[in-house]
Amino acid sequence: MYIYNVTLNIDDSIHEPWLAWIKEHIPQVLATGLFYQAKLVRVLVEEELGGVTYSVQYYANSRQDLDTYYKHHADALRQDGLQRFGDKVLAFRTELQIIDEYTVTFNS
Repeated sequence: MYIYNVTLNIDDSIHEPWLAWIKEHIPQVLATGLFYQAKLVRVLVEEELGGVTYSVQYYANSRQDLDTYYKHHADALRQDGLQRFGDKVLAFRTELQIIDEYTVTFNS
């Protein structure tokens, strides 16, 4: 399994509209059928340049699903955010391969 991670620093001046937009954008990415889950998390760090930092993590079952997303969907889906917010959003993307998962279960 893979995680496609997008880390974004959002300028304070557009924070609220961006947050509303990303909550609509994530379901559009999931609607491609290439990811089975997504998480929107706030990064708890204070940036020197200000703004608020988030990470969006999209979970894919295979490398092929991730490559298909890049080939057929990524550019079009990114354009909407670029047109709306321009350089007020700084983003970088990373790919993570899940090697193993561990869960703690508690008996009640």
